[in-house]
This record gives sequence, C-alpha cells and structure tokens, in this order.
Amino acid sequence: MIAIGIDSGTQSTKAIALDIESGAILASASSAYGLVEGLPQGHMEQVPQHWIDAVDTTVKACLSQLGPRKDDVVAIGVSGQQHGFVPLDRRGSVIRPAKLWCDTSTLDQCRQFEAEFGGAEELIGLAGNAMLPGYTAPKILWLKQNEPGNFNALASVLLPHDYINFHLTGERAMEYGDASGTGLMDVRTRQWSKPLMDFIDPKLEETLPAPGSSRRALGLLRDSLREAWGLKKSPVVSAGGGDNMMGAIGTGNVQPGVVTVSLGTSGTVYACSSEPVVDPAGEVAAFCDSTDRWMPLVCTMNVTVATEQVRKLFGWDHIRLEAEVASAPIGASGMLFLPYLNGERTPNLPTGSGVFHGLTTENMAPAHMARAVMEGVTLGLGYGLARFRELGIAPTEIRLTGGGSKSGIWRQICADVFGVPTVCLASAEGAALGAAIQGAYAAMHANGQSTTFRELCGRLVQLDSTTRAEPRVAARDLYVQSLSRQTDLTRRLHTGGLL
Repeated sequence: MIAIGIDSGTQSTKAIALDIESGAILASASSAYGLVEGLPQGHMEQVPQHWIDAVDTTVKACLSQLGPRKDDVVAIGVSGQQHGFVPLDRRGSVIRPAKLWCDTSTLDQCRQFEAEFGGAEELIGLAGNAMLPGYTAPKILWLKQNEPGNFNALASVLLPHDYINFHLTGERAMEYGDASGTGLMDVRTRQWSKPLMDFIDPKLEETLPAPGSSRRALGLLRDSLREAWGLKKSPVVSAGGGDNMMGAIGTGNVQPGVVTVSLGTSGTVYACSSEPVVDPAGEVAAFCDSTDRWMPLVCTMNVTVATEQVRKLFGWDHIRLEAEVASAPIGASGMLFLPYLNGERTPNLPTGSGVFHGLTTENMAPAHMARAVMEGVTLGLGYGLARFRELGIAPTEIRLTGGGSKSGIWRQICADVFGVPTVCLASAEGAALGAAIQGAYAAMHANGQSTTFRELCGRLVQLDSTTRAEPRVAARDLYVQSLSRQTDLTRRLHTGGLL
C-alpha cells in the first residue's frame, strides 16, 4: 500500500509517495510559486489556484515515477500552511486571494478584539489563545471592514489545506488541529466560540464548517481527478492538517515526552499533550494537534535568518560558519546576542531589533560573533521550552528539523541549551511525511484495519542515530545563566523603550 503526502507551503508544494509497509519514500516532486506582488507593507497574499495547480503537478509527477505501482495508492493526506483565510462564495469559487499566516495587516483588528473582550487575558480565558495578527479571525474582520462587497459574498471560510481537500473531494470541512489556529475555536471544547464569531458578524457561524475529528477519512478522491491522474480506484483522502500539526506526526511527536524543534528561517517548539495546555500569559499557543490530542506551540521569528545574516556578513560558506562557531568557546566569552532582527513573537516584541551585548576587545571577533548569534537564537527557543516546563510539559527527547539541524555544532548547542538529548530524523520530509501517515491511518481504519499513530510512527518515522547529541553538564549550567541574562536584558531594554 502507498500513501501520498502533500505539503502545501508558502513557497512551494511538495508531494511524496510513501510505502506504508517499508517506510520507503518511493517518489517525490515539488512545484514553486510566489506571493501576490505590489501589495502594501504587511499584506501577504497568494492565489489559491496556484496551490491547486502545484498539487496537480506534483501528484502527477509522483504517480508517473511510481509507474505500475500507482494503483497501490490507497490514501492521500494534505498538510497546509496554518492560519490562511480562503474565502469562497456560494458556488465554491474563491472571492479574493488568500491572506496568509505572515500577513500583519490586521493589527488594528486584533486591537478591536482586545478592546471588545477586555484584553488578551480575557480572550485566553474565553477560547485559550490571545488574538494575534497571524490568526484567521482578524483576517475575516479585516475583510468585512475593508472589502464589504467581498464579505457580503462570503459563504464559506476555509483554511489552505481545507481548500485543497475541497479540490480533491468536493467536501468543505475543518479538523480540530488547523481550526484551533483560527483564533475562533475554544480549544478546551473543540467548538467554535460564539461570542468571537458574533463580534465579527452574526452570519459568520454559517460560513464555518463544524470542526471534526482529525482522525477521520474526509472522503474519496473525486472521479474527475481519479481519471485525470490515471488511477483505477479513488484513494481515501484524510482530514489533513496544518503544517506544524503534520510536522508533529512526521517527527513521531504523537505521545507526551517527545518535543519537536524546527530550526528554519523562523523556529517552532511543539509537544504532544493528552489535555489542553493553556498559557495564562499567552506565550505558548494552545493548539489542537491532528491526531485528536493537543499541541502546545511556541514560535520565534528569528533562527536561520540570523545565522544566515552573520554568515553573509563575513562572506563564509556553511562549512566555514560551522568551523568558526566550533572554534569559539561556549558562551562566546560573555558576548550575548538578542536575536530580534525581524521583531519577535515569543517574547512578544513586534517592533524589536537585534542587540550584541557584552562586547570586549577579547571577544569582538568573527568567530565569537557567529557563535553568539547561533547561541542567541537557540536560547530564544530555550525560552519557549522553559515556558513549556512551567506549564507541566516534561521533554525527554527533542527531535530537530529544519535547515539548521544539519549543523553538528548547532545540534550540540541545542542539547546543551535544552538540557535533554536531541536527534534528527532520517528523512527531511517532515510535514509531507506526516500527511502521508495520517492518510494511511484514515485509509486503514476506513477499511476495517486497526492501527494507532504510535504504531505507524514507530515504523515509518526513522531517527538518524548518528545525529544524536547529549547535553553536557558544564555547558548546560552556563546556558542556564545565559538564558536568565538574555531574558532579563530583553525585559529591561523593552521596559526602557529601547527594544
């Protein structure tokens, strides 16, 4: 049996074909696209048809690579970028381009939510999360206030992966995981919050599909696509999920104790919980996962964006960057980097900037600066992990993904900062692999075969033991002090209006 996993991201869509028995990836393909150009500052939009075209292109390419084995495809699962707003009219046509997770044009709408409900704490009490510009809810309010004609035509609100599922099956639906990132769902009950919906507009409730189980089979691939793709039988299409939710499945993060850390342009830290994890301070997002559990998540805006900046500053390639960081002492001889080059989400510093602190004649050198940057962004993730621990999440192993995880010295810094062993995956597919596994789960249950996500991930998610790093006591102790210093310095500069 083969499952196809589709990962539709901000820059491209990737599809893989996974052998459910062996765990081998039998085929893969990708297709790139861009953003809508010429928009005002803060507006980030895409044309949903580009996702659909990329899905068709990549799936056809995978099926072509499979050859005769394409008829073994029994399942399709879809991962999509979180929080995006796809507005449909009554005919199921897209009304306007989708506003994306990285769109920050809705700051005013977020302030309106806070004013109406008495601040972030009250919003967290109501639904489990504060209202952030990236979420879907303020985007819908923005549409009403800025494009009333388009809002009046609104008949269905879908998220990016839901829209791709709609293309595949004709079904308009949402599952718990991605729905929890809209800002409209009470994550404790997994139901839409009527007060939040009514604040936007009383008609909104009828445009939102009722959130449903992430474990279910959504439907079968429509006949027109089955014929166009040359398949004899229609595969089962699973509920799918957001990219972080699918990344959790793709890294085997489906049981308490395992934590995933992504070292990408931005960074994420997320875990699996058997019950809701609501942070009264709002620093940890209280999401649901896509296995019908919960997924507390922290996002930081500056990870490889900072290390790439320092690498380019000194004209190094990645091998030279690795060597220079390794040559500098742990703690960079007292130099500390506050990595807020693009502002920051955790801690909440939307207008923040970067700071080198503790410069001396001894440490003001390229290698020390590079190490301070790598340590600084990792300490930023460590701040989020410390918040996890305060909320009762006890990590026993951290699985690293993203481009930064290719660096051996960075993996060791992670283990030392986080205080638990770190390890990478044998496959870098992440969200696409998670989507394929969820698809396999749905297909097996639809056909009366009993399985669990733990069993499937145990077989299909393979670790690369050569990348394992163990925390070192002396380094761990030093980084505990560094994190305390980074947190205190950030607070002092922000309070003083300097950050």
